[in-house]
Amino acid sequence: NGGTYSFRRNGENHAWNPETISKLQIATRTGDYAKFKEFTGIVDNKPAPVFLRDFLTYKRNPADAIDISEVEPAEDIMRRFVSGAMSFGSISKEAHEALAVALNAIKGKSNTGEGGEDSARFVVGEDGLNRRSAIKQIASGRFGVTAEYLVNADEIQIKVAQGAKPGEGGQLPGYKVNKIIAATRHSIPGISLISPPPHHDIYSIEDLAQLIFDLKNVNPAARISVKLVSETGVGTIAAGVAKAKADVIVISGCEGGTGASPISSIFRAGLPGEIGLAETQQTLVANDLRKYVRLQTDGQLKTGKDIIVSALLGAEEFGFATSALIVLGCVMMRKCHLNTCPVGVATQDAELRKRFGGKHEHLVNFFTFLATEVREHLAIMGFRSLNEIVGRADLIQRIDATGNAKAAKLDFSKLLYFDENLKNDLKFTTHQEHRTNNVLDISLIEKAKQALIQLKPVYHETTIANTDRAVGTMLSGKVAGLYGNAGMPDDTVRIVFKGSAGQSFGAFLSAGITFRLEGEANDYLGKGLSGGRIIVLPPTGSAFEPDKNIIAGNTLLYGATSGEVYISGVAGERFCVRNSGAIAVVEGAGDHCCEYMTGGRVVVLGSCGKNFAAGMSGGIAYVLNMDDNFDYFCNMEMVELSLVEDKTDNEELHALIVAHEKYTQSPVAKRILNDWDNYVKRFIKVLPIEYKKVLHEEKMEALKKKLEQVEHDY
Repeated sequence: NGGTYSFRRNGENHAWNPETISKLQIATRTGDYAKFKEFTGIVDNKPAPVFLRDFLTYKRNPADAIDISEVEPAEDIMRRFVSGAMSFGSISKEAHEALAVALNAIKGKSNTGEGGEDSARFVVGEDGLNRRSAIKQIASGRFGVTAEYLVNADEIQIKVAQGAKPGEGGQLPGYKVNKIIAATRHSIPGISLISPPPHHDIYSIEDLAQLIFDLKNVNPAARISVKLVSETGVGTIAAGVAKAKADVIVISGCEGGTGASPISSIFRAGLPGEIGLAETQQTLVANDLRKYVRLQTDGQLKTGKDIIVSALLGAEEFGFATSALIVLGCVMMRKCHLNTCPVGVATQDAELRKRFGGKHEHLVNFFTFLATEVREHLAIMGFRSLNEIVGRADLIQRIDATGNAKAAKLDFSKLLYFDENLKNDLKFTTHQEHRTNNVLDISLIEKAKQALIQLKPVYHETTIANTDRAVGTMLSGKVAGLYGNAGMPDDTVRIVFKGSAGQSFGAFLSAGITFRLEGEANDYLGKGLSGGRIIVLPPTGSAFEPDKNIIAGNTLLYGATSGEVYISGVAGERFCVRNSGAIAVVEGAGDHCCEYMTGGRVVVLGSCGKNFAAGMSGGIAYVLNMDDNFDYFCNMEMVELSLVEDKTDNEELHALIVAHEKYTQSPVAKRILNDWDNYVKRFIKVLPIEYKKVLHEEKMEALKKKLEQVEHDY
């Protein structure tokens, strides 16, 4: 082992090594700024360059220097600091909460990562500490995205890609999923959790724009950010993201890591953050889009100089992940993915977590030291605020590469390109217009006022057009803000729609709301369903057979956590992808049905497309197999098929179809129920192998407890 991953003496050069780790930890734990300067001196003056920014510095003119007292205070600079997206699950509860407390203390923003957040953290604790993460990340249908989760955010981050593993989805191995993490992620302990790559619901910039619109509806006060990876062409993508109305764009460098994915995912992945940041800045400025977004970057930022160079390349906000964990005690053992972290940072092992010695005060020291050093650099440069240097690539100077033959051949001209004649804004100046002021929900909220305030049942009928997008989402945000994830009592708000619903009908629909749509629906119906009920059926008087016609679009119930959906007709592709708790009955579905599903129940009363149940690790599906060929269309890698022979399964399936017939008056459901004994033999039960094992263990545990009780009583 030559030290490719872990530090080895006389091995490959690592920026994080015993010397830098120890100096940073001593400095932050003792509050010693002089020791911190020793740390930054080593980092900024490496014997050999490790990052592109090691070749760069800022231009200095002694005549321009000002007194540091004239520079903006450290408190203002620290507001620009965020933590990297590290999920609860990949790192321990103690580490995750320490990050949140520290960032809240300096008025920065901590990031939940894609692991969700316990709702108990949404309020200040009895000890006076605020453990709520300001940034709630979603990876499209990420684990446990509920209306309550989203309304408790200052910023909602859409993870399209990440520097450590571009093109991959997030993954948490089953041995890291304990009861608390499983509950937070709306899953089951011991089951591996795979977050789908974003191409499952974001095929285009238009789809991304729809997701941004959905999130802006559920929480109009939150900023919406999009996380991209530093790769060739990211500037073009960022231009589309700005046009899609994102408020913040994050450029993530390849230098980061993760506390859950295999080591292979953090080696030779992505490009240095400086390349993506420069390309994004230049593209946005050239197209006069830079003014609409804030630009954020990460990638092993460690010192004030790192922040200055990043700002000159275009960044306004700065993310810290590895460095923050090192302050909390990480010693870079590279055991994160094995759940054996010896210092309790990246593990869920109860005994190892007892070794965690990090404190949020150490992080506050770290961020204060960083901001102080930034102030020193600004004073030398002659600027009074960080905002003044954002995008000023003309102020970057290349460090002399004398004696380094390789470095001398590097061409930084495109990276440092700056058009002095272009008068477009170099930084954020203008808020995006999200156009949520005239959505249909404004009137629905007014109609539902009695229900929202007094929990008195409300019934309303209205027409709907396909230009009405994200209907019910703003209403659900109001419910979640008032009543949390529990929502309101069943059927407190009942609304009947007639017509063609636009995209994201009933997205994040809260418990207590029932939507009945007599017509048809576009894509994303029930996205992130949070306890509500959605019923879709053909208009009264329709002559076509529902089970032979498509009545709803693609990617329905993406990331649903709870609630019910009954569709009298056929749905498109990717039905119930990442469903983790909702009940759904449909009369046919396209390709990739139940992909990455981790919970809930799905009944398909008709044919399915190919790749059914790919990556499905939880929940149960029942499929009517009238053509005796379902096994051909099912992805058998993680599931097993059986007939519905168990009495409990029989009763569950029957009850679901009864509910479907009750809500939709489905001819197919009536036909099946009238000849149940024959039809039940044609159903196939789809059960994930891992889920079956967990259910068996739970059953054995319950039996053991029962026998122990009997023996005790005897």
